[in-house]
Amino acid sequence: MSKIAFIFPGQGSQVVGMGQDFLEYDSSREIFQQADASISESLSTLMFEGPQDTLTKTFNAQPALLTSSIAILSVLKEQGVHADYVAGHSLGEYSALVAAEAMSFEDAVRTVRKRGELMEEAVPDGQGKMAAILGLDRETLKQVTDQVTDSGFPVQLANLNCPGQIVISGSAEGVEKASELAKEQGAKRCLQLNVSGPFHSSLMKPAAERFQDVISTVKVEDAKIPVVANVTADPVFDSSKIKKLLVTQLYSPVLWEDTVVKLVDLGVDTFIEIGPGKVLSGLVKKINRRARTLPVFDEQTLQAAIKVLKEDQ
Repeated sequence: MSKIAFIFPGQGSQVVGMGQDFLEYDSSREIFQQADASISESLSTLMFEGPQDTLTKTFNAQPALLTSSIAILSVLKEQGVHADYVAGHSLGEYSALVAAEAMSFEDAVRTVRKRGELMEEAVPDGQGKMAAILGLDRETLKQVTDQVTDSGFPVQLANLNCPGQIVISGSAEGVEKASELAKEQGAKRCLQLNVSGPFHSSLMKPAAERFQDVISTVKVEDAKIPVVANVTADPVFDSSKIKKLLVTQLYSPVLWEDTVVKLVDLGVDTFIEIGPGKVLSGLVKKINRRARTLPVFDEQTLQAAIKVLKEDQ
């Protein structure tokens, strides 16, 4: 029996117009309205009309991506599509928690708006960076980042996306020095990421401490579908553990490669990516070529996915 995982993209996938195709569905339209009401501003207008640079600001991108993913999810559920497991990349973990009914959508929107603000404030602009290192294994790259950190410039592995694609994060000098050293060790390319801070690094610990106060007031239930967590790459159900991991996640690596391997080990053969773009589908394919990926981000991809899933029945 084939098993399905819903996977949800994180920051970087935001694009003006995302989710707009789903406005013709009542359930989806309701999600956009709930998002606007939850933060008392028209997030949906920003999502549909832009401008892109305003949408890309961390405190806008996070609630916008969550809203887009859940609006699409509501339509998939109406079509009778259900998951055996859920997972999300960084911010996408909140979409996964809403899908698993561990958190209400409205609470999640308010929480990620606050999360985005705290992440934005944690490190003054220009003092932290992230870079994607291509063509180096995680053991070698970890030795590189440890060496640079020990020399007084904090930098660490941040997103373990797939074999040969790892994002590092930390102080601007640390990321630059680690990128140079990684090239000496055989990395094919080092690409600076256009992000506003050193996410998933120890420099986010001040944000995590403040976020602890935010999440402690949010109602989190036990998950109804197992959520494979970024920090551990293991399924979690327990609400108190979920809360703890959401705080840790801010300054810990996203174990995406390990998450996909775990889901395949658990019997998942179909990954439905719910949200703008198909970045995660590409990563899944690089981790396991046999896995089937169905990205759903507009009407056309929705119909294509439903057709494939109906053929399975």
